[in-house]
Amino acid sequence: MIRNILLIYTGGTIGMIKNNNTLSPFNFDKLHSAFPELKDCGSSLSHITISKPIDSSNMNIDQWIELANSINKNYNQYDGFVILHGSDTMAYTASMLSFMLENISKPVILTGSQLPIGIKRTDAKENLITSIEIAASNIIKEVCVYFEYKLYRGNRVVKINADNFDAFQSPNYPILAQAGVKIKYKKQYLSPQSSATFNVHTKISNDVAILKIFPSIKKEVVIAILNSATGIILETFGSGNATTEGWFILELEKGIKKGKIIINISQCLSGSVNQGHYQTSKNLEKIGVLSGHDMTTEAALTKLMFLLANKSNNISVREKIEINLRGEMTI
Repeated sequence: MIRNILLIYTGGTIGMIKNNNTLSPFNFDKLHSAFPELKDCGSSLSHITISKPIDSSNMNIDQWIELANSINKNYNQYDGFVILHGSDTMAYTASMLSFMLENISKPVILTGSQLPIGIKRTDAKENLITSIEIAASNIIKEVCVYFEYKLYRGNRVVKINADNFDAFQSPNYPILAQAGVKIKYKKQYLSPQSSATFNVHTKISNDVAILKIFPSIKKEVVIAILNSATGIILETFGSGNATTEGWFILELEKGIKKGKIIINISQCLSGSVNQGHYQTSKNLEKIGVLSGHDMTTEAALTKLMFLLANKSNNISVREKIEINLRGEMTI
């Protein structure tokens, strides 16, 4: 069965080709001639480009909304979607799309590369071809990232390396598939297909900030960040621990009483927040700081941006933060 796959190009390294020692955008109309292997992939490929292709460092709410709307507009015409994206903010986009695309029952695979598509040693070829094969498999029913032979849940992935092809990791959730001679799916870890109606959310709030604590952090810094946004990701030590200095706890408590929503996320790459296990986190729990459990910073931030825009009050946001909505946390 021929499956229809839509490629959506946003910009980034994967879409560049070398001409006379200068990198220029690749013409996706020539995709099949550049990659003759695609003729045997059993898929019918179409492609679109967002209105203004960007370096992923410039990714923002406008592009996220455009991506969600593009998928919604083409949802009934295609069996799967492959988003070509710069690697630097891919984890943020994958996490945000997982929240925006509620009850999705088709694959949305984000991929990119560390070297441009026109470089001899590029990783773009394998990442692109395998992403298309995965999107056409009718096995995946969620937003994922595919990179260097591994398929990850989109809201569980982080970029860990700027130099190596193996640039991503899913520290707190198993990979969904491993590509080798065959693609081996870990079906016990996949999201089940939803029978509910597909629903796209396009309201996003950027009234958020990240407060990463460190030894001897100044009171003025903490106050400035707390005053800058309604939603705060508090990046703490270890299993959710922070200084017990009186002024620090007091400023957080004052913020929460004013309606601030503060989520405790560990600075550690893997592991989970366990508020109350040590005295250094018991005070946070007592004043109303919410546990982010084992969410990545990318997932916690985008979840907060999503909930602040789509829930009517802070009580609803607080209730949903600690609930697993899209497979983003383990409770």
